[in-house]
Order: sequence, then C-alpha cells, then structure tokens
Amino acid sequence: MRAAARQLNIAEQSLFNGVKAQREGRLQDAAGSRTVSAEQMEISRLRAELAQVKMERDLLGKATAYFAKGPR
Repeated sequence: MRAAARQLNIAEQSLFNGVKAQREGRLQDAAGSRTVSAEQMEISRLRAELAQVKMERDLLGKATAYFAKGPR
C-alpha cells in the first residue's frame, strides 16, 4: 500500500481509508448519492496522472527552449 500511495502521489492514510471504504461499500461520489465504481476510480486516477504529465511536458518544453538559446 505504501508503494501504491507513493506512485499515486497521495498520502498512504488516504489510500488506506479509500480502500477500506470501498471494501465496506461506503465509497460514494461527491454528491453522496451513489457508490463509485472501480472504473470511475481508475478514470479519476488517470485524469490526475494526465494533468501531471501535461504539466511536466510543458515544463520540459520551456526548459528546452531556454537551453536551446545557448550562451549570450
């Protein structure tokens, strides 16, 4: 669980609480009206990962442009 939390960039306790709630059938969406499926959890995780990758891509693009200018 520790490695998974580190890979997802979330607190280990948060992951533990989420897994426990899922096992007990208490995990619900933000409105609290229905349970969240495993697929919905995966989509949410992938969206967060995509946002992280886009941010890293943009940063690397800026760094490449900066270093491509060469010495002045």
